[in-house]
Amino acid sequence: MCCGSQSSQSSGPSGNRGTLVLLHFQSSVLNFCLKLMRSKTQKPPVAVPNTHDTTRQALLAAAGEIFAETGFHASTIRSISNHARANVAAIHYHFGDKETLYLEVLRFAQTYALSKYPADMGISAQASPEEKLKAFVRAFLLRIFDKGPFAWHARLIAREMIDPTPALNTVVKEKILPQSRQLMGIVAELLHADPTDERVRNCAMSVVSQALFYHHCRPVVERLFPRMKFS
Repeated sequence: MCCGSQSSQSSGPSGNRGTLVLLHFQSSVLNFCLKLMRSKTQKPPVAVPNTHDTTRQALLAAAGEIFAETGFHASTIRSISNHARANVAAIHYHFGDKETLYLEVLRFAQTYALSKYPADMGISAQASPEEKLKAFVRAFLLRIFDKGPFAWHARLIAREMIDPTPALNTVVKEKILPQSRQLMGIVAELLHADPTDERVRNCAMSVVSQALFYHHCRPVVERLFPRMKFS
């Protein structure tokens, strides 16, 4: 369970109701994940963020595929330039070095994913916390299972979690932290608790981990349940 019996647990009807609502929603995340992954309908793709430079954009896309396939350390500037059908000098001109290129790839992928599937999925700011949480989970799942031109993004982030680079500090600060605060704000609404409450943090991590399970453990799930469809 995401909400343990901590001493900070709120009391009273409103606190209990919030806990029950969140626990009920938590129990339905699994079914929601499965239903979404079986769905063949997705939000129409949006335009790739305009970089005002086709060579730079081509380098970012090529680097993303190479980094996702072989990891930061094993990837080379030459293999990336060859994949982008550009020369090595172009990478040095646009990014300076491999470390900067890698950071820009992470930024680019996160920006694209969030523009295609924003965390609120366009729902009203006046929506109920239950609706906000459902939208957040849906957007999260669509991003990690996206089959668009930048489907390598989820694999790249998975590699970064296993073998983090200094770029992760920047990505967490610029991209992941704002999403984390948004989710914790939603959970806090459901629990009628302060966003700093330990239960809010634990429940927010539980929501994310349930969604990530289907991506990171997909090879095992497919072997355990061959009839399960992820398309």
